[in-house]
Amino acid sequence: MDANKKTLIGGDENGASETALREARSDDTLKSLAKVVRILECFSTADRALSVAELCDRTGFPRSTTHRLLASMKDVGFLDQDRTRDRYRLGLKLFEFGNVVLSNMDLHREARPYVEQLGRMTGQLVHLAVFDGRQAVVIHRSDPSDNATPLTYIENAPVHCTSVGKAILAFQPASVIDRLIGDGLRRYTDTTITNGPDLIAELTAVRERGYAVDDTEHQPGLRCIGAPIRDPSGRVFAAVSMSGPAWKIPASEGPAISKMVIHCAHSISARL
Repeated sequence: MDANKKTLIGGDENGASETALREARSDDTLKSLAKVVRILECFSTADRALSVAELCDRTGFPRSTTHRLLASMKDVGFLDQDRTRDRYRLGLKLFEFGNVVLSNMDLHREARPYVEQLGRMTGQLVHLAVFDGRQAVVIHRSDPSDNATPLTYIENAPVHCTSVGKAILAFQPASVIDRLIGDGLRRYTDTTITNGPDLIAELTAVRERGYAVDDTEHQPGLRCIGAPIRDPSGRVFAAVSMSGPAWKIPASEGPAISKMVIHCAHSISARL
């Protein structure tokens, strides 16, 4: 075989090997990032501190893998470790990132006055949430009865059993709804919808009336009414809700209360 041809063939083989190596490294990096996110998702306002054993149980990762990830996440400020060195909690670096996100988010800036106004008018809790593809992320909460409520308030809410979640989910493509149903619908109370056909029927009703109701489906004794918020292109990407004890917000007053929530949502959409 001609020497030049050998060189070319060898060059092609080396190039292919290098490409394969880069792709393998890229794949490993993505897998590592996915594991980091999986650990972060284990924390919530209810589970603020978790042990290594609890994180292993929730993620399904081996203890050695979990230890390695926790050490790296602690080094960069994603996690803090308590004094007993037994439990971990989310770190301040994430709070810094969250503040940057909120400061750059038109929705948070433009919607806040309307959210606060609805809270003052009703005397009830008002939540503003955006959809991240799987959950409703509450980015602001107005609580007229609690002066200690932080101006920045971030919490995840399930979309199948909260009013902000259903108000958003009802207007998403069928593929998104089917994927969430396929992932499983967790039960929170005796009234939580946990099967696909019932959820699809509920979302159809939400689209028809223009607002969603959480009838003690996420938290016992809590009733919420939510309405969708649209971006400038008309796409539903967020929602606002009002919530309170079921005895203060009887089901019979739902349609009347919904008008205030819908008006708030429409005002925010128009402002955007």
